[in-house]
Amino acid sequence: MAKVKKAPRPKAETPKGFRDYFGTQVTERSDMLRTIAGVYHRYGFDALESSAVETVEALGKFLPDVDRPNEGVFAWQEGEEEGNGDWLALRYDLTAPLARVYAQHRNDLPTPYRRYAMGPVWRNEKPGPGRFRQFYQCDADTVGAPSVAADSEICAMLSDCLEEVGIPRGDYLIRVNNRKVLNGVLEAMGLTDDSQRDAVLRTIDKFDKVGENGVRALLGKGRLDASGAYIDGVGLSPEQAEPVLAFLTSKGADASETLDNLRSAIGTSEVGAEGVAELAEMAALLAAQGYGTDRIEIDPSVVRGLGYYTGPVFEAELTFEMLDEKGRKRQFGSVAGGGRYDDLVKRFTGQSVPATGVSIGVDRLLAALHAKGRITSDAQGPVVVTVMDREHMADYQSIVAELRQAGIRAEVYLGNPKNFGNQLKYADKRGSPAAVIAGGDERARGVVQVKDLILGAKIAENATLEEWKERPSQYEVPRDQLVAKIRDILAGQG
Repeated sequence: MAKVKKAPRPKAETPKGFRDYFGTQVTERSDMLRTIAGVYHRYGFDALESSAVETVEALGKFLPDVDRPNEGVFAWQEGEEEGNGDWLALRYDLTAPLARVYAQHRNDLPTPYRRYAMGPVWRNEKPGPGRFRQFYQCDADTVGAPSVAADSEICAMLSDCLEEVGIPRGDYLIRVNNRKVLNGVLEAMGLTDDSQRDAVLRTIDKFDKVGENGVRALLGKGRLDASGAYIDGVGLSPEQAEPVLAFLTSKGADASETLDNLRSAIGTSEVGAEGVAELAEMAALLAAQGYGTDRIEIDPSVVRGLGYYTGPVFEAELTFEMLDEKGRKRQFGSVAGGGRYDDLVKRFTGQSVPATGVSIGVDRLLAALHAKGRITSDAQGPVVVTVMDREHMADYQSIVAELRQAGIRAEVYLGNPKNFGNQLKYADKRGSPAAVIAGGDERARGVVQVKDLILGAKIAENATLEEWKERPSQYEVPRDQLVAKIRDILAGQG
């Protein structure tokens, strides 16, 4: 009889492009989300938690593929055996679900509708260093407000969020541009062919990577990229390309000079003039609220996703330097962005609905705070109540309950209590600030031992034997003074 092969054990590894988050990482993110949500709430935005799954039709950006479901999203078909069910997908952002929610519930929602949303999104893209297929977004949007006062408010709120999570003024800058100004530039170029206009837009989106000379070459005959491959250009003449370059390089010494340069770049375009007027109004509204150019400024080089946005666009950039993996100095870069998108809800309703919003990259912000040393990974663990005698577990549970009721994070050691040294090793691994020791002798005398684990580690590392004796890290206190002593130790540890 043939021997039955055992099924292979599954590999204990995360899928490619995904990661696991442990205690401190989860806590740091939760704290940041809570802080940002507080700012959003203060500005009058309401929380929304929409479904993580949407129909592909509602997402709108991707279409079912015969061989591979929806490149770019994680998608599947309901009733796949019949081949005629709905295509569903995990949301790839929080904006597309908002458009669906507003279209579905608009008769019950106030107008304007101001909502914020926080949660994971999923993208079926090639992962890379720091690029994951699941990540958190933290959005706030106003739907139904056509005035650029809504856009300026989003920028002010973004500034407040950055400062409240720990990015001080001077370490960030919110840069603002307007898609209508670019439309005016395209008019001034005299481009009528849609494919050529799209090619120009794609080229403009590369400005932050290739710079002015790179864009000039790509608008013309083309250029060699870093790998030595030749990239064909759009084929414009130098005269045709000039308005684009004037637009991208029009930032002046102040807002007034920048606006004047933009007026020159758009020529006689009416839509371009409308965009410049909106930028001027935003600058005035922000100045009235006390947000100067040290925090928010007009910068025509901001070209994020201009094919998607219909009006103002903005991006928050951290301006401080850090070292990359090769030890080179680099600016940290963008941590948030957004803008006006007036055509998204129209897909559902057939009517144009103005909307504007921002998305904050929480993981990027956390990385920035770590890089600046404003967050450390040395999270404090719980006070550990050690177990000297299993038969008296009720006493230990009574101790830990008293600590918890006093608002102190605490736990009873629930492993094998035979080796006391292992209990203290466990407490060290948890980052515990203190351990409570209560054996039969202590119980008989109505006392407990409290060991300051942080101080003990420092003394063991740095002090001589004599200094150790002068600076005890373990104390005997009456049982009814345990909570007070733990609080005293925690206060001493900061």
